Amino acid sequence: MTDPITTPADYTLTLREEFRHHLETFYAQLKLAPPYESVEKAIRSLTTSVHALPPNERERLATDAAARWQHFRQAFEASGLSKKHRGIIAGLARNRSSLNLPSEYDQFLSLYS
Repeated sequence: MTDPITTPADYTLTLREEFRHHLETFYAQLKLAPPYESVEKAIRSLTTSVHALPPNERERLATDAAARWQHFRQAFEASGLSKKHRGIIAGLARNRSSLNLPSEYDQFLSLYS
């Protein structure tokens, strides 16, 4: 019997929640309303991409933050989030130090340059 905390479905849920938290943080720090429909599309995109991974790659996401952020970025871009608020975010990203976001969020910000 597998531990219910480490089942692929539960881990996918954990990733979805982490991604949603990062999206909420991103837009809150930018003082922008998140484009909710695109946020939901991004979360569905992340879910699809994680489900398509072989089990060993899904396990790697649990311990490899860089790999997780790569998937977050892909979902962010695939959902069209990088096209929303484009001009505003591109302007804010030019003064990166004033954004008060951890460096991991550069995965999203770099899509606006």
